[in-house]
Amino acid sequence: MLTIRNIALVTVAPLVLAAAGIAHPHGLSRSTASDWVQLHIALLPVFPLLTVGLLVRLWHRPRLDLAGFATVVAWAGAFVYAAFYTGLDAVAGIAAGTAVEHTGATASLGPVKRPLYDTGEALGQVGAYALIGAIAATAVVLLPKHGARILPGTVVLLAAGWSFVDSHIFWPRGVWTMLGFAVGFALLAWGAAGERSHRSGLQASPPSGGR
Repeated sequence: MLTIRNIALVTVAPLVLAAAGIAHPHGLSRSTASDWVQLHIALLPVFPLLTVGLLVRLWHRPRLDLAGFATVVAWAGAFVYAAFYTGLDAVAGIAAGTAVEHTGATASLGPVKRPLYDTGEALGQVGAYALIGAIAATAVVLLPKHGARILPGTVVLLAAGWSFVDSHIFWPRGVWTMLGFAVGFALLAWGAAGERSHRSGLQASPPSGGR
């Protein structure tokens, strides 16, 4: 039951983002500007929660060793992702949508949108690369403890992170990217919990020989 609860905890954010991606307008125009703004406002607190799937595995005081250093690197990567990807939503989402919504009916939208898109894209790429770094650092922390069990989840997460660099949550690739994050986090939670349960069982077993 604990494993199921953990899997539900780490997959809720990417699943919400996948659902939002299906409803995400395919482009920003005067007719979609209001929906564009409202959706990005609603998603502001959701995008940072994508890191929960990593942080629940790193909820401990780091030691003065390689795993401890990697833990701090993963925390820093998660923070940078949350800060800079929020910047993408604020600039290319809320600001761009608001500007288009209030642009005159005869004005060209390209000069209004393009500078905001360019700035937002740069911020988002910094955040996405930081998330990839956090995933890799998390693997460095977990591999000595849980072995090859965490590799499937790590591989799926790295692939999803690479796709995330330029897919955002737009349908179709962005939605599949979010579903990839959900699968990767679930596999990572399963791999770590499985090994931990195995160790607990060994510790709980009575010594042989009836002593």
